[in-house]
Amino acid sequence: MPKSNSGTHNGNTGALVWFRRDLRVFDHAALHHALRAGGPVHCAFVFDTPILAPLPHDDRRVAFIHASLAELAAELEALGGHLLVLHGDARDEVPRLAARLQVAAVHANEDYDPAAIARDGAVAAALQAEGRALHLYKDQVIFARDEVLSQAGKPLTVFTPYKKAWLRRLDAEPAALAPWQVEPHRAAFAPGRSQLPTLADIGFASVDLAAVGIEAGMRGGAAQFDGFVDRMAAYDTARDFPAQDGTSRLSLHLRFGTVSIRHLVRTVTALAARGQAGSGGATWLSELIWREFYQMILYFNPHVVHASFKPAFDKVQWETGAEADALFAAWCAGRTGYPLVDAAMAQLNGTGFMHNRLRMVTASFLCKDLGIDWRRGEAYFADKLVDYELASNNGGWQWAASTGCDAQPFFRIFNPVTQSEKFDPDGAFIRAWVPALGALDARAIHAPWLHGGAPGYPAPIVDHAEARGRTLERYAVVKA
Repeated sequence: MPKSNSGTHNGNTGALVWFRRDLRVFDHAALHHALRAGGPVHCAFVFDTPILAPLPHDDRRVAFIHASLAELAAELEALGGHLLVLHGDARDEVPRLAARLQVAAVHANEDYDPAAIARDGAVAAALQAEGRALHLYKDQVIFARDEVLSQAGKPLTVFTPYKKAWLRRLDAEPAALAPWQVEPHRAAFAPGRSQLPTLADIGFASVDLAAVGIEAGMRGGAAQFDGFVDRMAAYDTARDFPAQDGTSRLSLHLRFGTVSIRHLVRTVTALAARGQAGSGGATWLSELIWREFYQMILYFNPHVVHASFKPAFDKVQWETGAEADALFAAWCAGRTGYPLVDAAMAQLNGTGFMHNRLRMVTASFLCKDLGIDWRRGEAYFADKLVDYELASNNGGWQWAASTGCDAQPFFRIFNPVTQSEKFDPDGAFIRAWVPALGALDARAIHAPWLHGGAPGYPAPIVDHAEARGRTLERYAVVKA
């Protein structure tokens, strides 16, 4: 059932579907409900200026959204509808468009980020003042907010109990995976011509997404998932090796809703039921559940956006000043002298993607080798990651920094050399992203300074063993 504010407006009919992070026409909750309620149904997307304002003009995410919207518009037109794409503050643009179209209601899918919740509240209030309603639906997760709780009815703060409860609820409610049908109700679409501004119109530059291996839109998401299904059974082992094509690479498509989470979970559970998913399928499903776990944590604990989930860890004294700034700059630029860390940062800076294993390694290095506040690293990832999602990024960084709800213990500190030797044993990933090390053999490439170094490549900016000792002292305040 939708969440809504009440309201009717005499003489107004039909609805406006407000697309946000759900850029597809299939298995779309808000679109389904709007069409079933009766037409005419209009569709719109807003390039929201408060979100766009801090972004660089060549931001890959904006280019991905723009390309996905072009495909979405074509698909809506094929069904008899159209897409209006606006540029402005959504808090103003959506109520204004609803009034111009004289619709009775706006339908949208829920977004659980604190800023999005505040925005939706403002839009709901503006609509209600004119006698219109805002209906919100669950679409980007299988179970939202308070749908998975402890037996005592409390939010769970440790992943394993959450996962068990999540799976129990799915077993009890298989209808949670049922698709929201759109095409059978296509007659309710309002006909019209789509209006899509160029990237230049909204102040952004064109970006060659194909050059960094990104295919936008529903077709891109479907192709990525189809390719992963063939590799899914080996996911539990292959996912740890960044030189291999072992991950799904679907996080970007999940972020912007060009794939349906219900379709993904339906597929993996069906494959598992037929014995075709292997151990990798179960591991990948766990990763999808992690995503919902972090969404739930953010919803119930919005303070994590700016502070540690566990307040005691806010007592940790991070390094500050000019020296810390220089170390942070070296980390950002991939000039730490630790090859796996530098290769990972080069991948991030060059493509907007970073392998999940390496997200843990680089985060641990920043917090526990360099002693720099996790919030600085989280903000850098937020700027660079094409798949940036607040809940997952925050949860991952707090896990690595040991400040989160279900975190790596503070005394477990990733060794960047042993991680390199274990997960990039031949140095293939390092060679791909750090050309200065290309001539080193598999023995020397993980710690060049022990083998005479390499021209043009820096010496380590910190001694890992010494840094580990400082980290244990730094976190001792939490136990005091």
